[in-house]
Amino acid sequence: MYNDHEFDPIPAEELAEREREAELARRIRREVVRMQRGEADDDLREDAAREAEERAAEEEAAAAAERRERRRRSNPLWLLFTGNILVREGISEYYRYMLCIAGMFFISIVVIFMTLRLDMKFSRLEREVQVLHERSLRLQQERYRRTTHSAILDELRRRDIDLADPLVPAEVIDD
Repeated sequence: MYNDHEFDPIPAEELAEREREAELARRIRREVVRMQRGEADDDLREDAAREAEERAAEEEAAAAAERRERRRRSNPLWLLFTGNILVREGISEYYRYMLCIAGMFFISIVVIFMTLRLDMKFSRLEREVQVLHERSLRLQQERYRRTTHSAILDELRRRDIDLADPLVPAEVIDD
Protein backbone atom coordinates (compact mmCIF):
# COMPACT_ATOMS: atom_id res chain seq x y z
CA MET A 1 0.00 0.00 0.00
CA TYR A 2 1.14 3.48 -0.87
CA ASN A 3 1.47 5.66 2.24
CA ASP A 4 1.49 9.35 1.39
CA HIS A 5 2.00 11.38 4.52
CA GLU A 6 1.24 14.66 2.77
CA PHE A 7 -2.17 13.62 1.51
CA ASP A 8 -4.92 12.95 3.99
CA PRO A 9 -8.42 12.51 2.62
CA ILE A 10 -9.97 13.80 5.90
CA PRO A 11 -9.29 17.48 6.67
CA ALA A 12 -7.90 18.52 10.10
CA GLU A 13 -11.09 20.40 11.03
CA GLU A 14 -13.19 17.32 10.47
CA LEU A 15 -10.79 15.23 12.59
CA ALA A 16 -11.02 17.78 15.41
CA GLU A 17 -14.81 17.74 15.14
CA ARG A 18 -14.86 13.93 15.30
CA GLU A 19 -12.63 13.99 18.41
CA ARG A 20 -14.92 16.52 20.10
CA GLU A 21 -17.97 14.42 19.30
CA ALA A 22 -16.23 11.28 20.63
CA GLU A 23 -15.27 13.12 23.85
CA LEU A 24 -18.84 14.40 24.22
CA ALA A 25 -20.22 10.90 23.69
CA ARG A 26 -17.83 9.54 26.38
CA ARG A 27 -18.94 12.22 28.82
CA ILE A 28 -22.60 11.50 28.12
CA ARG A 29 -22.07 7.77 28.64
CA ARG A 30 -20.21 8.43 31.91
CA GLU A 31 -23.01 10.72 33.10
CA VAL A 32 -25.68 8.16 32.16
CA VAL A 33 -23.82 5.48 34.12
CA ARG A 34 -23.50 7.84 37.11
CA MET A 35 -27.21 8.61 36.95
CA GLN A 36 -28.07 4.93 36.87
CA ARG A 37 -25.90 4.31 39.93
CA GLY A 38 -27.45 7.31 41.80
CA GLU A 39 -24.21 9.27 42.07
CA ALA A 40 -25.60 12.14 39.99
CA ASP A 41 -28.48 12.66 42.41
CA ASP A 42 -26.01 12.98 45.26
CA ASP A 43 -23.99 15.50 43.27
CA LEU A 44 -27.16 17.43 42.41
CA ARG A 45 -28.19 17.48 46.07
CA GLU A 46 -24.70 18.66 47.08
CA ASP A 47 -24.76 21.37 44.39
CA ALA A 48 -28.23 22.51 45.53
CA ALA A 49 -27.09 22.57 49.18
CA ARG A 50 -23.94 24.49 48.25
CA GLU A 51 -25.96 27.01 46.22
CA ALA A 52 -28.42 27.40 49.11
CA GLU A 53 -25.53 28.03 51.51
CA GLU A 54 -23.99 30.55 49.13
CA ARG A 55 -27.34 32.33 48.77
CA ALA A 56 -27.79 32.34 52.55
CA ALA A 57 -24.28 33.74 53.01
CA GLU A 58 -24.92 36.42 50.37
CA GLU A 59 -28.24 37.33 52.00
CA GLU A 60 -26.57 37.51 55.43
CA ALA A 61 -23.81 39.72 54.03
CA ALA A 62 -26.39 41.94 52.34
CA ALA A 63 -28.41 42.14 55.58
CA ALA A 64 -25.28 43.01 57.57
CA ALA A 65 -24.35 45.68 55.04
CA GLU A 66 -27.88 47.07 55.22
CA ARG A 67 -27.71 47.13 59.05
CA ARG A 68 -24.37 48.94 58.93
CA GLU A 69 -25.73 51.44 56.40
CA ARG A 70 -28.88 51.98 58.48
CA ARG A 71 -26.82 52.46 61.64
CA ARG A 72 -24.51 54.91 59.84
CA ARG A 73 -27.47 56.81 58.45
CA SER A 74 -29.15 57.05 61.84
CA ASN A 75 -26.03 58.48 63.49
CA PRO A 76 -27.00 62.01 64.62
CA LEU A 77 -23.63 63.47 63.66
CA TRP A 78 -23.92 61.98 60.14
CA LEU A 79 -27.51 63.24 59.87
CA LEU A 80 -26.41 66.71 60.92
CA PHE A 81 -23.43 66.67 58.53
CA THR A 82 -25.50 65.60 55.50
CA GLY A 83 -28.52 67.74 56.39
CA ASN A 84 -30.83 64.73 56.41
CA ILE A 85 -31.79 65.53 59.98
CA LEU A 86 -34.11 68.20 58.57
CA VAL A 87 -36.18 65.71 56.53
CA ARG A 88 -36.66 63.06 59.20
CA GLU A 89 -40.09 62.42 60.63
CA GLY A 90 -40.71 64.16 63.93
CA ILE A 91 -38.09 66.82 63.33
CA SER A 92 -40.50 69.19 61.60
CA GLU A 93 -42.06 70.10 64.94
CA TYR A 94 -38.66 71.39 66.09
CA TYR A 95 -38.11 73.66 63.07
CA ARG A 96 -39.18 76.79 64.94
CA TYR A 97 -36.74 76.01 67.76
CA MET A 98 -33.91 75.45 65.30
CA LEU A 99 -34.78 78.73 63.54
CA CYS A 100 -34.81 80.46 66.93
CA ILE A 101 -31.36 79.02 67.74
CA ALA A 102 -30.04 80.09 64.33
CA GLY A 103 -31.45 83.59 64.90
CA MET A 104 -29.78 83.74 68.30
CA PHE A 105 -26.47 82.69 66.73
CA PHE A 106 -26.84 85.49 64.18
CA ILE A 107 -27.72 88.04 66.87
CA SER A 108 -24.76 86.84 68.96
CA ILE A 109 -22.40 87.37 66.03
CA VAL A 110 -23.81 90.86 65.40
CA VAL A 111 -23.47 91.76 69.09
CA ILE A 112 -19.87 90.51 69.16
CA PHE A 113 -18.94 92.66 66.17
CA MET A 114 -20.72 95.68 67.64
CA THR A 115 -18.88 95.14 70.93
CA LEU A 116 -15.55 94.92 69.16
CA ARG A 117 -16.28 98.10 67.21
CA LEU A 118 -17.32 99.94 70.38
CA ASP A 119 -14.23 98.66 72.21
CA MET A 120 -12.02 100.03 69.44
CA LYS A 121 -13.87 103.36 69.63
CA PHE A 122 -13.49 103.39 73.43
CA SER A 123 -9.74 102.73 73.15
CA ARG A 124 -9.36 105.54 70.62
CA LEU A 125 -11.33 107.98 72.80
CA GLU A 126 -9.37 106.92 75.86
CA ARG A 127 -6.12 107.74 74.05
CA GLU A 128 -7.54 111.14 73.03
CA VAL A 129 -8.56 111.85 76.65
CA GLN A 130 -5.09 110.94 77.82
CA VAL A 131 -3.50 113.29 75.26
CA LEU A 132 -5.91 116.08 76.26
CA HIS A 133 -5.17 115.51 79.95
CA GLU A 134 -1.43 115.74 79.31
CA ARG A 135 -1.96 118.93 77.31
CA SER A 136 -4.11 120.34 80.10
CA LEU A 137 -1.39 119.61 82.65
CA ARG A 138 1.21 121.31 80.48
CA LEU A 139 -1.05 124.37 80.08
CA GLN A 140 -1.72 124.48 83.82
CA GLN A 141 2.00 124.37 84.51
CA GLU A 142 2.59 127.14 81.98
CA ARG A 143 -0.22 129.24 83.44
CA TYR A 144 1.04 128.67 86.97
CA ARG A 145 4.53 129.66 85.92
CA ARG A 146 3.20 132.82 84.34
CA THR A 147 0.77 133.78 87.11
CA THR A 148 2.87 133.34 90.18
CA HIS A 149 3.52 136.47 92.20
CA SER A 150 7.23 136.47 91.43
CA ALA A 151 6.58 135.98 87.68
CA ILE A 152 4.16 138.92 87.69
CA LEU A 153 6.68 141.06 89.55
CA ASP A 154 9.39 140.15 87.05
CA GLU A 155 7.16 141.02 84.13
CA LEU A 156 6.18 144.35 85.69
CA ARG A 157 9.83 145.25 86.39
CA ARG A 158 10.71 144.40 82.82
CA ARG A 159 8.06 146.90 81.68
CA ASP A 160 9.09 149.47 84.30
CA ILE A 161 5.83 149.37 86.21
CA ASP A 162 5.82 149.62 89.97
CA LEU A 163 3.59 147.27 91.92
CA ALA A 164 2.40 148.27 95.32
CA ASP A 165 1.31 145.35 97.43
CA PRO A 166 -1.50 146.11 99.86
CA LEU A 167 -0.50 146.03 103.48
CA VAL A 168 -3.79 144.55 104.63
CA PRO A 169 -4.80 141.27 103.11
CA ALA A 170 -7.92 141.32 101.00
CA GLU A 171 -11.19 140.22 102.53
CA VAL A 172 -13.39 137.66 100.93
CA ILE A 173 -17.01 138.72 100.77
CA ASP A 174 -19.49 135.88 100.93
CA ASP A 175 -23.01 136.30 99.72
